[in-house]
Amino acid sequence: MDDRAQRVLAGLRDFYAAPLVGAAGTPDDGAGAALRLFHDVATRVPAYRSFLDAHGVDPAAVVSADDFARVPLLTKAEYHRRYPLPQLCRDGRLDAAETVAVSSGSSGEPTVWPRSVLDELVVARRFEQALAGSFRADRRRTLVVVCFALGSWVGGMYTAAACRHLAAKGYPITVATPGNNLDEILRVVRELGPHFEQVVLAGYPPFVKNVVDAGRQRGVDWPAYRIRLLLAGEVFSEEWRTLVGSRAGMTDPLADSVSLYGTADAGVLGTETPLSVAIRRFLAGRPDAARDLFGDPRLPTLVQYDPTTRYFETHHDGTLLFTGDGGIPLVRYHIADEGGLLPFDAMLSFCRGLGFDPAAGLDAAAAPRLPFVWVFGRSLFTVSYFGANIYPENVTVALERPGISDWVTGKFVLQVVSGDDEERHLSVVAELAPGATSADPDRAGLLAGAIREELLRLNSEFANYVPPAYQTPRVELRPTGDPEYFPPQVKHRYTRPDR
Repeated sequence: MDDRAQRVLAGLRDFYAAPLVGAAGTPDDGAGAALRLFHDVATRVPAYRSFLDAHGVDPAAVVSADDFARVPLLTKAEYHRRYPLPQLCRDGRLDAAETVAVSSGSSGEPTVWPRSVLDELVVARRFEQALAGSFRADRRRTLVVVCFALGSWVGGMYTAAACRHLAAKGYPITVATPGNNLDEILRVVRELGPHFEQVVLAGYPPFVKNVVDAGRQRGVDWPAYRIRLLLAGEVFSEEWRTLVGSRAGMTDPLADSVSLYGTADAGVLGTETPLSVAIRRFLAGRPDAARDLFGDPRLPTLVQYDPTTRYFETHHDGTLLFTGDGGIPLVRYHIADEGGLLPFDAMLSFCRGLGFDPAAGLDAAAAPRLPFVWVFGRSLFTVSYFGANIYPENVTVALERPGISDWVTGKFVLQVVSGDDEERHLSVVAELAPGATSADPDRAGLLAGAIREELLRLNSEFANYVPPAYQTPRVELRPTGDPEYFPPQVKHRYTRPDR
């Protein structure tokens, strides 16, 4: 047996023998693991050796966490795209990867990321934390329906592979892979769902909502299938969680849905837990407390992470960087997501200072002693209006209000446009739910008023920078699947360049 096969076999044995993540890695443990990875990568990865040489860094001089914090950052543009793909891999060998994943290209050209079985096992641990810690899939017969697009994109194939590893480990999990074919998803649920104790819909939040809504229209008895949601790809509000949960017949908002913080660059980086969801729901109605904690009244994705496999740091500009192993090992990789970090004890102390104990009644699997990372997303997904940064998160809660959510899907496009008078206006194009029409002239006005109210409530820049006469957006309602704004089976973009 060659070295590669031995490493894979050892990794599989470790994965199958390891218990569920519980009282695992502290940030201090993560710093040590990151330092060890740095020295391995500096020795074995040709591109990284060249990168360090170009920046005058002697790897032998990096011996402490403080030294490591001064190592230059990697970026996709200055590292991944600068060197030939094999040179980014250990020993300059691309053939050490069994497969590749491709990024969505949301910030530029699609990017190729080599992957191995060992990389899948690291990600499978995060899926294990979600499926067992929240959904109790270690003791419930579970059908996982992969609703992500299948192909070279990371979401669908990675989800299927991770869940199959868990099934091989002994979890009573069966995986179905209809992809983002809505008719096939509903067929799979109806045909296979009755044979399981719960059904997990794994997908991109707006598409999963489409699945739930379409199923209701077609008479699917969602509560009978005991639906759970495994989500990734974008920030959503707690109003969204409540709305979709009620439509799917879900009864426990802390444990019935899990959002994964993932990226094509390194797979899944962190996972919602019942503990993190409890904290997020507590803060959802308290913008002042959210601002004190997150530095912003917006509600980010809040997850827990294992720093021994994905070691996070914060950049001085309020963005995140991480260190993690993979087909292309990444050391202090600047992913440019806006966010921050907080240790486990500090987070619970903050909440208890507000009179709320988020861990009350939760067991160790639901409240693992792991640090927290929060993620707003990338600043390029904002629009600037009278100097105020407007985020999709500020708008989405308006579409989830009672009296509005019944006739929109939740998708919209936010942009700043110039009228015939060359004055700038805020524009929101919203997608109507299947069967809904724009014939009711009050709907656009009702939505415009709701968006204005939420912007004033949640965005202090908007409230102070934008003159009152320009605060109400111009709303246009488009039919489901409108090819210009909402083409089906394409990852949705919530903002567009100004025009």
